[in-house]
Amino acid sequence: MRIYGLKNCDTCRKALKSLPAAELVDVRADGLPDAVLDAALEQFQQALVNTRSATWRGLDEAARGMAARDLIKAHPAVMKRPLIAAGNALFLGWSSQVEAEVKALAS
Repeated sequence: MRIYGLKNCDTCRKALKSLPAAELVDVRADGLPDAVLDAALEQFQQALVNTRSATWRGLDEAARGMAARDLIKAHPAVMKRPLIAAGNALFLGWSSQVEAEVKALAS
């Protein structure tokens, strides 16, 4: 199981603490693999872009108009976090519902 996010993101740390067997992949340092990004965009579409983030607020209009894939490749911190890959399933965000689903899948 992999958690794609940022090592200094509180939500990613909560997810990692609840899923001790998971590996955190820092998308700012390591990037997001193309296959994972494409699958996430197919499943979550525009929800993958966090328009409430500080990164988003700092972007100019040209950057905000970019396609979601190109935007996340250029500014990985704009991705909603965490993106959890468990087997063939992807989960976005961290809530009690997501936690229950991921833990059920992992057991």
